[in-house]
Amino acid sequence: MSQHTILLVDDDTNILTTLGMRLESLGYQVLTAEDGPTAVTLTISREPDLVLLDLRLPGMDGLEVLEEIRSKVPDTQVVLLTAQGSVETAVEAMRLGAYDYLEKPIDSNRLRLVLERALSQRNIQQEVGRLKSTLKEMGRFGHLIGQSEPMRQLYELMEQVAGTAATVLVTGESGTGKELIAQTVHDLSDRGQGPFIAVNCSAIMATLWESETFGYEKGAFTGAHKRHQGFLEQANGGTLFLDEVGEMSLESQAKFLRVLETRRVTRVGGSSEVPLDMRVVAATNRDLEKAVADGEFREDLYYRLNVFVLHAPPLRDRRGDIPLLAGSFLKDFSDAYGKEIDDFSEGCLARLKAHSWPGNVRELRNVIERAVILTRENEVTESQLPDGLTDGQSEGGSPADFGEGMTIQKMERALIFDTLERNGGNKTRAARALGISLKTLHNKLGRYRQEGEEAQSEVADGG
Repeated sequence: MSQHTILLVDDDTNILTTLGMRLESLGYQVLTAEDGPTAVTLTISREPDLVLLDLRLPGMDGLEVLEEIRSKVPDTQVVLLTAQGSVETAVEAMRLGAYDYLEKPIDSNRLRLVLERALSQRNIQQEVGRLKSTLKEMGRFGHLIGQSEPMRQLYELMEQVAGTAATVLVTGESGTGKELIAQTVHDLSDRGQGPFIAVNCSAIMATLWESETFGYEKGAFTGAHKRHQGFLEQANGGTLFLDEVGEMSLESQAKFLRVLETRRVTRVGGSSEVPLDMRVVAATNRDLEKAVADGEFREDLYYRLNVFVLHAPPLRDRRGDIPLLAGSFLKDFSDAYGKEIDDFSEGCLARLKAHSWPGNVRELRNVIERAVILTRENEVTESQLPDGLTDGQSEGGSPADFGEGMTIQKMERALIFDTLERNGGNKTRAARALGISLKTLHNKLGRYRQEGEEAQSEVADGG
């Protein structure tokens, strides 16, 4: 008897019978429902491991049933059954939390593979729980570091999409850690034990893109002395990460779109198609919508990639994470260079927090590595920072009035009021720019107000 129970939902009794028998032959326990309300009721009462859900149902359509299941029994995986030509609706369902979809008539091999992957996701969810606990204790989530509100929001979205097969588009400025986001999504997915193949689309010459990505057969061209598996085949069973996808040529975009649609590839010089089983995560620092409008990026490929978007916040919007990131880099580079450097001076840390970081986390990492190389004591001071970081300039170019002997508390207060002023007094925007929650900002402002009232009282009393 199987340990997994599948609820099959379809208004076609023939499908319930034939597909139900096929599932039982694979070793699953099978429950059936012919309409949406019954499916929701059975899911709540029996908590099946997985629901195979037809999109077209009487009473409630498949998307409504999906939303009910995800809200009431979030651990149950949902795989959509859809007729050919309804892929766009299935993609929308994946945005809402479906694991994957199967087109009718259902291919037996794909059915088996999708079910195995979806059911193994429960083990991944336990790992996510462990990582979330680690985050609370150490400010880490997978390969990422940060406790600020923008990062916590990102973690929540990553957790939601990792458990699906949805294509992911990671956006953000250069140096914000887009590849680390992709790697963490991969690690948290049921493909985490498979390969993670990273491809920088801007680093491959257009003339070599097809042979490197699709692979080639022996003798396909001069120098092709043996068969070569391209990036697509290398990513089978895992994740293909396309960095700087906006730099892909229009010709390459057209060929890659076909791969996304068919999940098959033909090697250069070959005649047979190779089936692919991979997840695609793409990243860009370009505005792809503008690239589409300018005719530089295919609209149909953009919508194929833009299923689920994760935005990597710039470091200037998560300043509260700077001490955490700097401390992690300090430990890594101290170990790497055989030094015992324990901390930063107060002035050094204040300068790090005040800088605008146009190069984001990558720039911070490089600055800390340089500082470790230069430091001879057990503490990094301002003298080990580059000249551009010691001018006291905060984001936006307004001077941060951090004089000698000024305490960290006073620097923090000055930074908060300066950020409020630059955001027109809007506390929500100021909190986002500072990398703290709105509640934390209100608490700090309340404390400053109380301290000001106490100081006025002392003056009035002659203190």
